[in-house]
Amino acid sequence: MAPKGDNVLVSSIKLEKIFSMKGGKGESSYANNSKAQAIHARSMLHLLKETLDRVQLSSPEVPFVVADLGCSSGSNTINTVDVIIKHIAKRYEALGYNPPEFSAFFSDLPSNDFNTLFQLFPPLANHGSSMEETLAADSHRSYFAAGVPGSFYRRLFPSMSIDLFHSAFSLHWLSQVPESVVDKRSAAYNKGRVFIHGAKESTVNAYKKQFQADLASFLRLRAKELKKGGSMFLVCLGRTSVDPTDQSGPGLLFGTHFQDAWNDLVQEGLITSEKRDNFNIPVYASSLQDFKEVVEVDGSFTINKLEIFKGGSPFVVNQPDDAAEVGRALANSCRSVSGVLVDAHIGDHLGNELFSRVEKRGTSQAKELLEQIQFFHVVASLSLA
Repeated sequence: MAPKGDNVLVSSIKLEKIFSMKGGKGESSYANNSKAQAIHARSMLHLLKETLDRVQLSSPEVPFVVADLGCSSGSNTINTVDVIIKHIAKRYEALGYNPPEFSAFFSDLPSNDFNTLFQLFPPLANHGSSMEETLAADSHRSYFAAGVPGSFYRRLFPSMSIDLFHSAFSLHWLSQVPESVVDKRSAAYNKGRVFIHGAKESTVNAYKKQFQADLASFLRLRAKELKKGGSMFLVCLGRTSVDPTDQSGPGLLFGTHFQDAWNDLVQEGLITSEKRDNFNIPVYASSLQDFKEVVEVDGSFTINKLEIFKGGSPFVVNQPDDAAEVGRALANSCRSVSGVLVDAHIGDHLGNELFSRVEKRGTSQAKELLEQIQFFHVVASLSLA
């Protein structure tokens, strides 16, 4: 019997139906492999707070509404929402007002592990507590929370209902793998590769067009959902090179050891080369110019700030000199973000085989791995035009 998922082509499935970061609390879960994202997010807090200072405050009688898009299933989203709400509360207090009630929406694709996320929420403060008491109590939640399943490339909220949109480490994920990339008859067919790092120009252009279309759709939808005076703070994987075939950190993550592990499965006869070629990571690391062009052509938003930010390594290891730990970190990092897609394409058993080879390759080149893979992020602060 073929392994589960053996006949599934990722490109033919609507990603929004199956895709998510790896759920649960296991060794390769996103919840346990997102420490680097937390470090990167903390290093950008000054940029987030600049955006928060631009949000137009309404009457304190009206709840302030935050939405985090691409929240995933770890604690990072909760920590960020806490920062946002405490900062906005201080703005109200500085004006001599009591803070309003706060509402926070946590949104991701329907297959996201919302159960694990909800279990991480601290309890809501007692009904009789004042907002000041609630905000001062770190052990309690100072906002009403709700999960919103759905793709952020579609409408998610009523018109003019959100004060602030936040999205970190998500917008580089495309709504789909471009069909031409897995079409043998197409010049963009990505033969021999599972990512676009180092791919031919026609393949990369197909990804770039998909990214531009997706981002334009995202902007148009959020413009409808934001309140007048609202803002967005967006962070996605970026690159420093003008050449899109050089995908920077993501290119090294998915285009070297991960790629080589797929080639191992082909050479060992565990999968066919066609099976490998029909799998592609739906990620595009944008340049500043790529991002800026889409925002300006769409015209819904004004750019307050747009920059490339060096986040650093995607790995957090306790002992950098321990090659085995570095290898495990590479495999777990890859699996936490791509494991669901891999298992859908080749099944759980072959997925285990793939990531064990990623780990071995990472272990054998641990020193180079830590030195070379650095993530850069496009950071955008946008307000309604």
